[in-house]
Amino acid sequence: MKTIDLSFPIHEGMTTFPSHWHPFVEVTQLGRHGIEDRESRKVTLGTHTGTHVDAPLHFVAGGAPIDSMPPALMTGKAGLIDLSPAKPKHEHSLSELKKALGKRKILPRMLVRFGWSKRWGKIEYYTKAPHLSLEACRWLVSQGVRLLGVDTPNVDDHEHGWKSGNDCPNHHALLGRGVYLVEYMNNLDRLRGPEVELIVCPLNILGADGAPARCLAVERS
Repeated sequence: MKTIDLSFPIHEGMTTFPSHWHPFVEVTQLGRHGIEDRESRKVTLGTHTGTHVDAPLHFVAGGAPIDSMPPALMTGKAGLIDLSPAKPKHEHSLSELKKALGKRKILPRMLVRFGWSKRWGKIEYYTKAPHLSLEACRWLVSQGVRLLGVDTPNVDDHEHGWKSGNDCPNHHALLGRGVYLVEYMNNLDRLRGPEVELIVCPLNILGADGAPARCLAVERS
């Protein structure tokens, strides 16, 4: 068996979403060898720092928080849809999604590979990221998807954000139907697919809208 880490490491100075509601990561050493004779650190980060899971509460008032994510949803078989190499800012239609899927069935857990994680650390990672169309997102919901993972920072067009007049329609369509989102995934280009055993473990923060997560894929070598 081969285990592949699908998460970005968390560290001070790492890429974070460029808005005032996403804090910069701070890692402060408190305990030191030779002084306290042990190491410990204080970590400051947001609920959507790095590879993370969006709970419905992120966009839905009164929606489910991250601590209510069903443990059974966190592990199991996931399907992989390959849309790479995606063009910058390209909106992938439902027909493009179905073509990439082929005759395979949609599973409750699905990963969409755009090939975008290689742009990690650059501003274009956010501003030019590809995404699915609203129709494609609604279709995935209708097919029973409950967890959707992407190797982009956002399931929406970057221009369809706060105060745009069309604020994150894909987030609303997915989270509004109880779908959990895994964003900022890494190394999806290392997956052979078309199916993998997926492990998604967000921090169990009571009442939170999301949480950083360690994500792993297990494939037969």
